[in-house]
Amino acid sequence: MAKKQFKAESKRLLDLMINSIYTNKEIFLREIISNASDAIDKLCYLSLTDDKVGLNRDDFKIDIIPDKTARTITVRDNGIGMSLQEAEQNLGVIAKSGSFKFKGEMEAEKAESEDLSIIGQFGVGFYSAFMVSDKVTVISRKYGEEKGVRWESSGADGYTVSECDRDEVGTDVIMHLKTDTDEEIYGSYLETWKIKALVKKYSDYVRWPIKMDIDHQERRETGEKNNDGSPKYEYYTVTANETVNSMVPIWQRSKSDVSDEDCITFYKEKHRDRKDPLALVRVNAEGTVSYKALLFVPGEENNEFSGTNRIGITLYSNGVMIMEKCEDLVHDYFEFVTGIVDSPDLSLNISREILQHTRQLHVIGQNLEKKIKGELEKMMKEDRPKYEDFFRNFGIHLKVGVCDEYGRYKDFLRDLLIFYTSEDKQITLKEYVEAMPESQKKIYYATSDTVKHAMGLPQCEDVKSRGYEIIYLTSPLDEMVLENLREQDGKSFCNIVTDDLGFETEEEKKAAEEKEIESKDFLDFVKESLGDKVSKVSFTRKLVSQPCALTTDGGVSLEMEKYFRHGPSEEMRGIKAVRVLELNGEHSAVKAMQACFDSGDKEKAKKLAEILYASSELVAGVDVEDPVGFVNLITELF
Repeated sequence: MAKKQFKAESKRLLDLMINSIYTNKEIFLREIISNASDAIDKLCYLSLTDDKVGLNRDDFKIDIIPDKTARTITVRDNGIGMSLQEAEQNLGVIAKSGSFKFKGEMEAEKAESEDLSIIGQFGVGFYSAFMVSDKVTVISRKYGEEKGVRWESSGADGYTVSECDRDEVGTDVIMHLKTDTDEEIYGSYLETWKIKALVKKYSDYVRWPIKMDIDHQERRETGEKNNDGSPKYEYYTVTANETVNSMVPIWQRSKSDVSDEDCITFYKEKHRDRKDPLALVRVNAEGTVSYKALLFVPGEENNEFSGTNRIGITLYSNGVMIMEKCEDLVHDYFEFVTGIVDSPDLSLNISREILQHTRQLHVIGQNLEKKIKGELEKMMKEDRPKYEDFFRNFGIHLKVGVCDEYGRYKDFLRDLLIFYTSEDKQITLKEYVEAMPESQKKIYYATSDTVKHAMGLPQCEDVKSRGYEIIYLTSPLDEMVLENLREQDGKSFCNIVTDDLGFETEEEKKAAEEKEIESKDFLDFVKESLGDKVSKVSFTRKLVSQPCALTTDGGVSLEMEKYFRHGPSEEMRGIKAVRVLELNGEHSAVKAMQACFDSGDKEKAKKLAEILYASSELVAGVDVEDPVGFVNLITELF
């Protein structure tokens, strides 16, 4: 029988496994058991629509068979099995992954979207057997096939695969353990106590019975007496085939039996996450729709929690998985939530497409979202630093949710949003309004790349001088959020750069208009000097210590322009804000420029206009169009 070669990536992984790069060798049993459980899941699911399977739910099991004489440990399942072609495909290649990261131990990234059967959801399950084995044999027969398949390998040098006879459907994974060394006693994995401990540690929640022969010492009377007249006993060994896992899923067990710490351990093992989740939601609902849920907010954002890679919530009915990622259970703004929902009220005899739109699922989803929101509000109230950590990781999802479907979910989400009012302080809009002085009529906000820069905008001075707080926004999405929210507790939002602050009296506004008219020739001159850089030049009363500021006219702000500049298309990158230069008529620099204009020194007035405009660009955080020319203009004035 000709030996075949592994794919390059698989060979590399096997080399690493054999050379003990993956330090936690004991996880091999968890991985092989998980694959066995997956195989049973598939056949059990098939049995719902195929009465030829001939197995009831109670018939499925996983057997662990240690053989000290042969020095092998076998994991046997009566699941769906593999055909010859599937053995070639699934045991000859590793699940595709973009990259591997090695630092003391290897962490394989999640496989891409395709289903690679026995490999398991984490991409390296089967290959973990080579951490403890110098030879692995797989004997399998797929449901519906007459012949079985035998796959065998001694490591990275290759494998053989051929047809064979096998009476029953299912798979045996036979691992021949390595020779013991001073560093590693591989023979310990043949000990009953060791196997039971590993099953309890890693696979206790597998819903199929994991069985093995357990020896028990018993005694019986011999019929003889001891010297003191007491009966003599002889001891003998009785072997019983026992289930060594609890089988009751952790989410089905009561809170009195399972602590929050147990649930966190379950999460970290299931998702290979070293960080504790930020929040835990446990639900046991009975009523019109009954269900149990165990949900988690992960400790940090990563690409597995969004888009096509989202981990999502797994849906079960009476312990039978019916959908690995039920994307319609909660809205996208909670897409980072992962966990399990199990309901006996969901029918298994309908397609998944129909299931997604059932009334029961809608009711469960609504209730879960309320529970998730409640847990987040509790975190915000009781542990603000922890909530800020959550918001830093997942706030983007809530913000997008506010803007989604024309603000349909804004009122549900608004109390979960927090905004900066200084570099180290974040508050909700409700908290902002509650702290507003009676004289304040609007919610003031400023936008920039960073909170520090926004705090330094010249338009902030007048607002701050009145004792009013300002909300600092650091992305164009934040502006869209406020646009969709429209108001908070009857208070409208006011952009301190572009909007009327509401401070001027009618008399002051009238005086400002008269000054604009009187200074029309001067303002037109400044506009003409700057050309198409600005659409308008005007006086403003917003500025206190600064001579000028750059603002915009229309729906595109300077922050949006920065965002669009890095867009994917030329059209998007070409979107520009309509710029307006606002002058502080009381500032000495503006008065000096106007004096030059009035005295007829228009050349110097033009240079001063260009300098003030460039300085306003710098203050606004946008690129100066001609930095060299700007410096030259300044030096010319000395």
